[in-house]
Amino acid sequence: MNKGELVDAIATKAGVNKKVADATLTAALETIVEAVAAGDKVSLIGFGSFEPRDRQAREGRNPRSGEVMKIPATKVPAFSAGKLFKDKVAP
Repeated sequence: MNKGELVDAIATKAGVNKKVADATLTAALETIVEAVAAGDKVSLIGFGSFEPRDRQAREGRNPRSGEVMKIPATKVPAFSAGKLFKDKVAP
């Protein structure tokens, strides 16, 4: 399912037009991204939580040359599925 199909499904379930559904979905996603980028955790009970996680520095290899290189530490976004979501996917 892509964003367009998700907007169509939201519009049908919520009984609104596609323009409103698209604006609502876009606003929700932007808000989640901004919160996680600011270091906050976003929890949606039953669905899951989004949070920033620290990835430590490590050594890697250039696949072409085999040369060892250092990969710097960074923050990455992470998603953890909630219990209801997990139960629905894998009953």
